[in-house]
Amino acid sequence: MSNTNIKPTEGEMEILQVLWQKGLCTVREVHEALDKKDSGYTTTLKLMQIMHEKGLVERDTNQKTHIYKAIVNQDKTEKQLVNKMIDNVFNGSAARLVMQALGNHSASADEIDEIKKYLEKLEKNS
Repeated sequence: MSNTNIKPTEGEMEILQVLWQKGLCTVREVHEALDKKDSGYTTTLKLMQIMHEKGLVERDTNQKTHIYKAIVNQDKTEKQLVNKMIDNVFNGSAARLVMQALGNHSASADEIDEIKKYLEKLEKNS
């Protein structure tokens, strides 16, 4: 699978989040980090095997316990998924996405400061 056309499922995204945060992990470590009461270890294992086949993760099989790591870039994956959401859900309007996100979720004072700085940077570059 080409990294330019990344389409992880919701479950795969949860696993990628763990791998991006922790780096190298066993299936057990990922499963425990997910803290899923409704799914078993074998479900996590199967998902990670599928992710390996799709080229989302790589697996080191040199030891009895396989070690996984994400091979797709977090920033690129997030950008691709956000762009897809903007196109498909918000009819190409990034402003509508931002308004919806800020209207539905409380942003901390630090997050609002970050957003303001980013908007100022965008204004300077336009």
